[in-house]
Amino acid sequence: MDISAEPTSPPTPGGESVGTVVVAAVANLGIAVAKAVAGVISGSSAMLSEAAHSVADTVTELLLLTALKRSAKPADEEHPLGYGPERYIWAMLAAVATFVGGAVFSLYDGVHTLATGEKLGDPLVSYIVLAVAFVLEGYSLRTGTRQVRGEAARFGANFRTYLRHTPDTAVKAVVLEDSAALIGLLLAAGGLLGGQLTGSGVWDGVASLCIGVLLLCVAWVLGRSNAQLLIGRPLPRQIRQEIRAELLDVPHIEAVLELTTLLQGPTEALVAAKVDFRDVSTAAQIEWACEQAERRLRERFPAISRVYLDPTPGFAQRRAEGLNPWP
Repeated sequence: MDISAEPTSPPTPGGESVGTVVVAAVANLGIAVAKAVAGVISGSSAMLSEAAHSVADTVTELLLLTALKRSAKPADEEHPLGYGPERYIWAMLAAVATFVGGAVFSLYDGVHTLATGEKLGDPLVSYIVLAVAFVLEGYSLRTGTRQVRGEAARFGANFRTYLRHTPDTAVKAVVLEDSAALIGLLLAAGGLLGGQLTGSGVWDGVASLCIGVLLLCVAWVLGRSNAQLLIGRPLPRQIRQEIRAELLDVPHIEAVLELTTLLQGPTEALVAAKVDFRDVSTAAQIEWACEQAERRLRERFPAISRVYLDPTPGFAQRRAEGLNPWP
């Protein structure tokens, strides 16, 4: 993924993401109520599963809003590196909400319907609700994809690659959940239509099971992404290589012995490096080189918020390579 290009302007932390999540939350809250009413009237387990899906999505968006708000707090004495990683804790809880509130209920309802059968009612209301929900979910998805496309273009990456690797799990969750919601609506409509044509509730039960499996996949992808960021994910390999090259271009720096990078949030990254300076460099020159290296890295990669350089002799590396450790 190529995100090495400097953005035309630094992104506003959480600004676009908050708007995207709010749009999704409002849409899902109204849809959840409508689906539940339609499910009761029509007796459709797939509609009730979709209602649970929308409730889970609404809870997810509320958790994501909490994540965006809390992670935006500035660094303080108790948290000198800031609160950025807190967003991934709340986003992980959002993935759990999708699993418990949506997938488990849908799977249970599907199995229950297949085992006991169901009495189908008038599906007209359900069709109307599904159509309206499709429009609202489509608008929410459009908002999310527009943000992702804008950010991907700013960093020179294609849509799919950026969505897969972006550390902005809030907008990633909205795009994945809205995409799953549209697929779920089609599955629910297929279950209703199959039951209406055959008079059997099996189609509805199967649709409910498919919705449950779909939500399991979404919960797994989001949970895995947040787990990686909580554990500690570095910047992409290409970015690390370019950071190393930038450091080596600074006068008085001879080698980068060790480079560590850490994503702390969608617009925050930490860089720490053990650097071998020229043995003839003075203390003042080393201080100047450190200052210049930090300035160059911040200008080249605006997401880098902290740079720590540790002047380290290259003896150990030379010895490991079988070379004379003394210059």
